[in-house]
Amino acid sequence: MARWHLAQMNVGTLLGDMGDPAVQPFFDALAGINALAESSEGFVWRLKDDGSGNATSIAVASDPRFIVNMSVWESAEALFDFVYRSAHTAIMAQRRQFFAKAPEGTAYQVLWWVPEGSEPSINDGLAKLWHLDRYGPTPLAFTFKQRFPAPDVEEQAAVALL
Repeated sequence: MARWHLAQMNVGTLLGDMGDPAVQPFFDALAGINALAESSEGFVWRLKDDGSGNATSIAVASDPRFIVNMSVWESAEALFDFVYRSAHTAIMAQRRQFFAKAPEGTAYQVLWWVPEGSEPSINDGLAKLWHLDRYGPTPLAFTFKQRFPAPDVEEQAAVALL
């Protein structure tokens, strides 16, 4: 039977460019937070470029301040512990200082199941965000507040086609 891992994507539009005092504390904390993620129990993979070792320089939109973060975890519990029960929590609590508020009703974070060993693409994550925006939480794209379990044997073939 296939095993599943939990993928996550979060997006945001920075309030300034790298070097701008308004957002520089975010960039200053990034290497430490990424190292914390990689050393956290249940961490599997994260999106990063070849140069900086993070994803902030990966262009995904015409606005260079729009950035993405993606990672894969062994379980929702492992990701939840990293996000809400580690040093990540303190920097996340400051997100409104660094990022523009997402438009009302627009998802900025999404969770979904991926087969063990797979690395989702940026387009996969953006598609899951779109799905969450349009349909709300479903087994294909969901949130921490409304989670869905990993697919069972009967669902595996259907999920693999998506």
